[in-house]
Amino acid sequence: MRFFASLFVACSALFGCLITLPATAQIIPVQLAGRAPVPDINDKENLLYLDLSTGGRVIIWLRPDVAPKTVERIKLLTRQHFYDGLLFHRVIDGFMAQTGDPKGDGTGGSELPDLKAEFNYLPHVRGAVSAARAQSDDSANSQFFIVFQPTLKLDKKYTVFGRVIQGMEHVDAVERGEPPASPSKILHAYIAADSPPAFIAAAAPPAPDLGPAVTLPMSPPPAPRKAPPAKPPR
Repeated sequence: MRFFASLFVACSALFGCLITLPATAQIIPVQLAGRAPVPDINDKENLLYLDLSTGGRVIIWLRPDVAPKTVERIKLLTRQHFYDGLLFHRVIDGFMAQTGDPKGDGTGGSELPDLKAEFNYLPHVRGAVSAARAQSDDSANSQFFIVFQPTLKLDKKYTVFGRVIQGMEHVDAVERGEPPASPSKILHAYIAADSPPAFIAAAAPPAPDLGPAVTLPMSPPPAPRKAPPAKPPR
């Protein structure tokens, strides 16, 4: 009965069929069969805010249903203000932007132990947020990357734990380079449930000190031109 109920629901969703199920039928959403419930996209406990120096706030929907330990680590470090001020130290155009390293060169991490891999079915599509790691599968710690363009060859090799749902244009604006000459950075990171303040853009750098103003002497006005003599009439 469960199989047919699920089949009827799928048919109705795909083809708009009008189907009447018996009152005793149990409807099981096909997409949730055998998987943990997908968190509500509006659940503030699973929304990560990144305020970037590129001019805006990025909102990331975290997915503890597929990567519970990784999401737990991201939340913990965020609430410790670990990510505030960190650079995007490796940014490859058409691929991804990587951050989360306090050393700023890709070799650092937090003082917490590395995480076990949580490879899952989420794909590395545009906006996917995935845990960076070293050679070992179980070496993710604090670093993560945001995907610019679909890179499906990374699927089930890196732990996808979220996706950008707002503000991807601010990720697109991150300075490119390995490392970038003038790296963009995370100004602040927050969990939405903690009632963070509104986004505040970084202050503009002060104007350079050029020393005291110098007054140059004015040049004398040019002498008036004499009108050319009138030509005599012919």
